[in-house]
Amino acid sequence: MTDEPGGAVHVSSFATAAIARQSKNSPRVEYVGVPGQVDNRRHAVDGASMGNEALHALDAQWRKVSGLLRAEIGEAAYRSWLKPIAIRGERNGLVTMAVPTRFMRDWVAAHYSDRLRTLWGSENPSILGVDIVVQTERPAPINGNRPAIAVPAAGGDAAGGCLADCAAEPVDALGHSLGAALDTRFTFERFVVGKPNEFAYAAARRVAEATKVSFNPLFLYGGVGLGKTHLMHAIAWNIRQRDARRSVLYLSAEKFMYRFIRALREQNTVDFKDQFRSVDVLMIDDVQFISGKESTQEEFFHTFNSLVDQGRQIVLSADKSPSDLEGMQERLRSRLNCGLVADIHATTYELRLGILQSKAEQMGANVHIPRKVMEFLGHRITANVRELEGALNRVVAHAQLVGHEITIESTQEVLHDLLRANDRRITIDEIQRQVASHYNIRLSDMSSARRARAVARPRQVAMYLAKQLTTRSLPEIGRRFGGRDHTTVMHAVRKVEELITQDAAFAEDLELLKRMLQG
Repeated sequence: MTDEPGGAVHVSSFATAAIARQSKNSPRVEYVGVPGQVDNRRHAVDGASMGNEALHALDAQWRKVSGLLRAEIGEAAYRSWLKPIAIRGERNGLVTMAVPTRFMRDWVAAHYSDRLRTLWGSENPSILGVDIVVQTERPAPINGNRPAIAVPAAGGDAAGGCLADCAAEPVDALGHSLGAALDTRFTFERFVVGKPNEFAYAAARRVAEATKVSFNPLFLYGGVGLGKTHLMHAIAWNIRQRDARRSVLYLSAEKFMYRFIRALREQNTVDFKDQFRSVDVLMIDDVQFISGKESTQEEFFHTFNSLVDQGRQIVLSADKSPSDLEGMQERLRSRLNCGLVADIHATTYELRLGILQSKAEQMGANVHIPRKVMEFLGHRITANVRELEGALNRVVAHAQLVGHEITIESTQEVLHDLLRANDRRITIDEIQRQVASHYNIRLSDMSSARRARAVARPRQVAMYLAKQLTTRSLPEIGRRFGGRDHTTVMHAVRKVEELITQDAAFAEDLELLKRMLQG
């Protein structure tokens, strides 16, 4: 077996001088070709001259060939070794068959090469040999011309052939997908951009559209449900759409660790390394999962270095910045910081409202969601985007199932549990700080013995708000205000309620404080 310039790996049994074998039942001469050599007896068809009819014919031939071999070797062996094969094209009597890994290439060459050549020759007398290459490695174009081969429709079976010079979904030696499935909803077009995420969005688009690696790795971090996974899926979709030849592997850090442990158990780490270090783009979600897992970090460290050295793109995400990831090796943390680190902040009201409007548009014209309802949800569901979208789905589904219009009242009823969970947990300390700042007094005055009106009135307001906005008991509130008795708190509450009815300016001031605290 030899590796030729350009990355095409050819099987040695086919890389021999042309051998003529006269069939007993047929006058046809079958050749086992040498890649790159053209015999004048061959039916030469290069990629540039192949039309759609020829491409479809080759596709149909491969379906027949794989179907015959499938019947011979059984379903299990077929799924493990033949289904992942992609057909790149045919030129000069040589059909190029691509597999995801070197391990699979060696296995197919050793066990099925002769039968593949025979079946191909039976289906198409012009095919004189097969060339098995590793999918992610690019074969050198003959005479400097790249094959112009059509891309088949999305969703085609790998067994039927990928007629493009494209990268198959990365799979392991058993034909199982290495990565996780991509969500078709998570594209750049459906990502709502606002101030909290505009930098991460711009960085993601740069990575997806760049022809060269600008920064490595791209590290996205932020809280739960803020859009990290959406951006990673969008990058993968965009890369595959722009250049189908690039192999993109997206998976969670948990799945990476699971596959590494399985490789150790099966004593197959060489194949594991080959699979993960041969992709063009490696994307790992929730990388904080490998914190504290030394063996997995060690393997990830070497995989990281190998891909960077080859100029391959790495995209990672986590709930914290690399510097804040506890249990991560210092050398690995340093590598994660060497690229571009982009954070996604908590959503603002304007961004939440934009997300709701976008979601409502996607639901279609037959779904009418009043703007007041969306504004209500934008104010009340502040935890993350995932909960926000889930809340809207619940409201719409309830309205459609029971046949009622969507109103704020019905929304409150449907989402009573979610709204209660999303109510801000306001603390007495926070109330004291806000009131002291509003009335321009010292925070220590909240618990002092001073009884001057300029101090006593703000203290009473703070006690009233503590009673209204927290679940603390009167004795607990009193203790937080300098160890005062619960009757003092009761007096403060009554006094403030009295002032609300008598002084409109005071009532407005109090309402402003309450809105500021409820955020």
